[in-house]
Amino acid sequence: MTGQPHRSIRSYVLRQGRTTAAQSRARALLAPVYGIRFAMAPLDLERAFGRAAPKVLEIGFGMGETTAQIAAAHPQIDYLGIEVHSPGVGSLLNRIETLRLTNVRVIQHDAVEVLEHMIAPEALDGVHLFFPDPWPKKRHHKRRLVQAPFVRLLASRMKRGAHLHAATDWEDYAHQILAVLAAEPALENSAAGFAPRPESRPQTKFERRGVGLGHRVWDAVFRKR
Repeated sequence: MTGQPHRSIRSYVLRQGRTTAAQSRARALLAPVYGIRFAMAPLDLERAFGRAAPKVLEIGFGMGETTAQIAAAHPQIDYLGIEVHSPGVGSLLNRIETLRLTNVRVIQHDAVEVLEHMIAPEALDGVHLFFPDPWPKKRHHKRRLVQAPFVRLLASRMKRGAHLHAATDWEDYAHQILAVLAAEPALENSAAGFAPRPESRPQTKFERRGVGLGHRVWDAVFRKR
């Protein structure tokens, strides 16, 4: 498959975070219902959700707080969340059960490999990338997820008119994100620079933490040409 980024450096490290009993239970009992296993084959999104509806991909949903809030507020849209960390996967699965959400599915795997192998070209109506790991040390910037090859792959999976919404509370990463997205010919900015925070994006715990530390939050909202 052409145009895919070469993966010599990953944008995450699998940390040994504590998984609670409730999160472990959710992964054991609810993953077979709401989880999707990684496969080296295109995913039939309509079959996965059991209906034809707009499909939005969220990359790195953390503990799933934002994903669940957005899905609950927009039941007419289906949300596919990708996360590598087990506690976060268990947390979102618990939220799905508690809120009785029928429009969320979860894949626990590397997002780039999912995009390469499971998401067909022009399959997505939207992409959310909220507070990706900023890798703040300069020597680690190469690990940042938002790089030109990744954005090119992402854009290829988006339908014409689909939105790409990224947010971060790290200023230098915000400017990198804006520059990389603006340099992708398939995308166009919805604003003259950074966008006002859309009402559709709830405030996450990472945002609250950043604001508490005196950080600003920057949103970038682009659309597929």
